[in-house]
Amino acid sequence: MTEAPEDHAQGVEVAVVTGLSGAGRSTAAKCLEDLGWFVVDNLPPELISTMVELGAKAQGAVTKVAVVMDVRSRAFTEDLASIIRDLDASGYKPRVVFLEATDDVLVRRFEQVRRGHPMQGDGRLIDGIKAERDLLGPLREDADLVLDTSTLSVHQLRAKIEDAFGSDAASTTKVTVLSFGYKYGIPMDADLVMDVRFLPNPFWIPELKDLTGRDADVRNYVLTQEGAEEFLDRYHELLRLIGAGYRREGKRYLTLAIGCTGGKHRSVAISEELSRRLADEDRMAVKVVHRDLGRE
Repeated sequence: MTEAPEDHAQGVEVAVVTGLSGAGRSTAAKCLEDLGWFVVDNLPPELISTMVELGAKAQGAVTKVAVVMDVRSRAFTEDLASIIRDLDASGYKPRVVFLEATDDVLVRRFEQVRRGHPMQGDGRLIDGIKAERDLLGPLREDADLVLDTSTLSVHQLRAKIEDAFGSDAASTTKVTVLSFGYKYGIPMDADLVMDVRFLPNPFWIPELKDLTGRDADVRNYVLTQEGAEEFLDRYHELLRLIGAGYRREGKRYLTLAIGCTGGKHRSVAISEELSRRLADEDRMAVKVVHRDLGRE
């Protein structure tokens, strides 16, 4: 759904995230940051145009600017609406995202964090919610995207923001296949650890001892051992399942650690083959790292 940069003035995309207090603006802002947007929170409306112009002059360093706005004054909606019109007339064509939720959900969220509503004043919490809803009514009507977060989890809201503002690259799981040797310790940053010491060790084959899992002779030796092909097939299938689950949960990075005794033969050969298979998967960007290669 993301428009090409050339459809925007100076190649800069602009988004305005606003809506009811407690409806999820902070979550939306963090998601946009993860998608590569330059996000500014609670910028005064009169400075939005200046911020966008600065982004346009950054010579490609800033191509996506998102401004997250909340209501702090009665002039909020009038000022913001005027700035949006000015940006549109200048060719930036900002997209406005409006987040809302039902009154009972908003009340529950405010009570959970034990905070008052910014428009509550001396009244009740529900009075502040109603006042804000009335004030932002015109802005909601003109929004490009209205999201009701009443029944959405944080991960579901992230998914909707990604659908609206992300690209194929943004929804890709970045996978690192990391070979290692148990004699040097398990990698601390591994999400999943797999032990391939069930395969025969090429170290004990004189003509293979000084080679590594990157060499064809070692690779062929390891991959033709009983159980190697079945292991790769089943682990590959399991990783498809895990990768899809990670994406649903908003996790974009996965480190797979493959270990053998010294991190020179079996783990290297298996990591290379596994990364080759994963590289053919949609929505996975794979790189392989051999942590302990060369230490022996």
